[in-house]
Amino acid sequence: MADVIVRMWEVRAERAGFADLITWVCDTALPELEHNPLHISSEVFSSTDNRLVVISKWRANPVSLPDPPARMLARTPHAWDFTQVDR
Repeated sequence: MADVIVRMWEVRAERAGFADLITWVCDTALPELEHNPLHISSEVFSSTDNRLVVISKWRANPVSLPDPPARMLARTPHAWDFTQVDR
């Protein structure tokens, strides 16, 4: 069986746009991914410095989150893919 691919997507929000960004991720962006048959699960994390992280797990070919509305962002999103290390 192929490795699960974990995509970490991280963005820093404008202070005034942080709550709106969380709502956009949870109500708009993630539902677009979750119907994909290669998608396994997603989790959303926030920090006190207005960062938002989405960790999504994929069977193969991770799909990127759509670009958030620019008015909410202090910095553009970044994404990295990981696979589990056997130890």
